[in-house]
Amino acid sequence: MMHLITDRMRKQKNKFIIMKKNLQISAIFDQPGFLESLVEKLADRRYDIGYSKAVVPKDSEPLETSSTETYVSGTVAIADNDEIINMPFITCFFFTCTKEKDGPYKLAWSSSLS
Repeated sequence: MMHLITDRMRKQKNKFIIMKKNLQISAIFDQPGFLESLVEKLADRRYDIGYSKAVVPKDSEPLETSSTETYVSGTVAIADNDEIINMPFITCFFFTCTKEKDGPYKLAWSSSLS
């Protein structure tokens, strides 16, 4: 019984105190316009597989998707009331583009793979 109590006490001593602070975190891509253009060009196919012209229910639009995995660089900024920390990053992102009927591919969403 004594052994169990000392283990509990040890665990309680090692608890982390979490500071309740508001942090602002933002990510800034290097050359975002170039990145968007590159991703849309990588998504474009040399042939049309026809999904964007498919017959769909009323009040819906046919949509074709294409995805690509690309490395991205930028800076993550973490700010609180006292200071700002800027950290450069290079990481892999998964980008998905959509294409409506007879239109070009447009960047729709992305997800970090790290």
